[in-house]
Amino acid sequence: MIFIQNGLGKIFQINQPEKIIENEAILIVVGIILIFATILFLINKTILWGTSLLALYMTCISIIHILKEKPFEVVAMIVLGTIFSAFLRKPKIFHQTRIEE
Repeated sequence: MIFIQNGLGKIFQINQPEKIIENEAILIVVGIILIFATILFLINKTILWGTSLLALYMTCISIIHILKEKPFEVVAMIVLGTIFSAFLRKPKIFHQTRIEE
């Protein structure tokens, strides 16, 4: 998955000139959180937490891209793809159940 590759890149490939954030500590922490969120996404019981964290992360990246006037369309599609793949894996978490009185 792209999230694992991205997370490992943030941890091990620190000196990348095209990164918006250049603080090494922040990149390492974000990489660890990204890998943790991906693991939560892959476990069926915690898919909702993983999806929420990954979508939140990619939404923040989209906002940063918009503010820095960089292309953000692909990042926005990754957010939608993450949510859609969670729906395909476990569609019941997206259906609201009614409580009958």
